[in-house]
Amino acid sequence: MLSRVLGHDGAKDRFARTIAAGRLASTYLLVGPAGIGKRLFAGELAAALVCERDGPTTLEPCGRCDACQLSSAGAHPDVLAVARPEGRSSLPLELFIGPPDKRHREGLCHDLSLRPMRAGRRIAIIDDADDFGVETANALLKTLEEPPPRSLILLVGTSLARQLSTIRSRSQVVRFRPLADEQVEAALSALHGDLPPHEAQRLAQLAGGSVGRAAGLAEGDLVAACREVLSCLDSARTEPLRFAQTLEQQSKAAGTEPRLRRRQLHELLGAVARRLHERLLESSTDTPTADRLLEALDAVIDAEEALARNVNQSALVQRLAERLARCAA
Repeated sequence: MLSRVLGHDGAKDRFARTIAAGRLASTYLLVGPAGIGKRLFAGELAAALVCERDGPTTLEPCGRCDACQLSSAGAHPDVLAVARPEGRSSLPLELFIGPPDKRHREGLCHDLSLRPMRAGRRIAIIDDADDFGVETANALLKTLEEPPPRSLILLVGTSLARQLSTIRSRSQVVRFRPLADEQVEAALSALHGDLPPHEAQRLAQLAGGSVGRAAGLAEGDLVAACREVLSCLDSARTEPLRFAQTLEQQSKAAGTEPRLRRRQLHELLGAVARRLHERLLESSTDTPTADRLLEALDAVIDAEEALARNVNQSALVQRLAERLARCAA
């Protein structure tokens, strides 16, 4: 089932049972860490459901029929997909109800309400579901409450905490867990055939179960940047201000393009969060230390969320330094 999707056997089995019983719901929210294959899962599930051979019964798109060829090219007329555009901090309203001069005559909600063109259903994949604004979520609300016949909506996000209540309460939640290091290593080796096995293994261990993060680490000097930041974090003598300066310097090492710096800072914050979490588990019996680590972890997670909202990076790092200083006091 869904053979291109690495791992996630629980989600595969759940959908297989649901479809076999004829009880597929209208809306599912796929949540789990970034880069572990949720979007690929949604795409492969959609491809299987519109496959013109045996995909809908086996959850395995044949890959050869016309429908599969269209799905592979991202051109199947009954598989609709939207995502947050590059440079935007939230999902734009026009993606769902059309531009101002064509309100409710274009957009995902309108397109989903049309009769299927060649499959038995229409499927909408909404990536970046963490980034719904209230107005956009409200525009989707009627479609969620009264889904068109033979329609399926797959929302892809990272956590329930980042979903608006109007979205969360109207969705069946499917949780995805980080992949095993061995699975990440195998995927990374497939993506980068010239990567030495020992390097793929090391990157997989740093990636926290995310193929996307491992692939990012394999590019440029991100591994060296992570090592520098974590070394500063682990130093008993490190002051929060020095750590923040190191963090900003290493994010700027990605180059002058804001998008690259933002991605680098995102990966660095993720590495810091994982290291703090490891420390927290080790210090569970030392209540004062655990409390300080928990406060520091909260500060880093808040910084990650601020970065996703396109907050100024220097201001974000400065704010993080201030909060870490209070944690250390």
